[in-house]
Amino acid sequence: MLTSNITFILHKPQLSENIGSCARGMKNFNFNKLIVVNPKPIFPNDKILATSVGAKNVINNSKNYENIEKALKNIDIVIATSTRFRNKNIKHIQLEDLKKINYKKKVAFLFGSEASGLSNNEISYANYTLQIPTNPDFKSLNLSHSLIIVAQYVSNIINSKKFPFKKSDKVKSASKKEIVAMANLCIKNLDDIDFFKTKEKKPIMLENLRNIFYRMELSAKETRILSGVFASLGKKR
Repeated sequence: MLTSNITFILHKPQLSENIGSCARGMKNFNFNKLIVVNPKPIFPNDKILATSVGAKNVINNSKNYENIEKALKNIDIVIATSTRFRNKNIKHIQLEDLKKINYKKKVAFLFGSEASGLSNNEISYANYTLQIPTNPDFKSLNLSHSLIIVAQYVSNIINSKKFPFKKSDKVKSASKKEIVAMANLCIKNLDDIDFFKTKEKKPIMLENLRNIFYRMELSAKETRILSGVFASLGKKR
């Protein structure tokens, strides 16, 4: 089933109740792949399991990673949720645009912490940012509420069995793991030649580099070619 291709990622969740409610919301719409990244509470714990009610299997089968790169290693497309418009050269989409996503690929929806959402650094790993339409004067959606809205919308799309996305089956898209490895190789070689001379500017430069690589929607072959180029440039020094 296409629902097995979809993962929900909670980045630095703060409250056990919200994690449990997210699992419960996922199972309501037949999703079962949950990843938590650096959660504040001990994971899992009794409060999380109690709040998840009948979705304990979602919690028990979930994965817990210490950083976002490891969480995305098997993902093809990352859609980050945000209530703020980011001044980044990244594709901003609305709920209706989710109909254009190819759910035959490994798709992840990334949610930020309740306290601060996602930082620009975390957003830089995404292919798209998604904004849920709310009252412009009150954009205070609970974490689990945001996830449920996305889960319900995507469930309807999948159940309709209508996918406008068309692409040759012979072209294999690069996974996030492959793109991260390529980007890290590029960054290492740039570090070696002291490209990031102004240290305080390095974080924003890294964000921009990741935005460039992920926005390109590279194929696996293209990623291998670029990795070879970056590796050769490193050797020539």
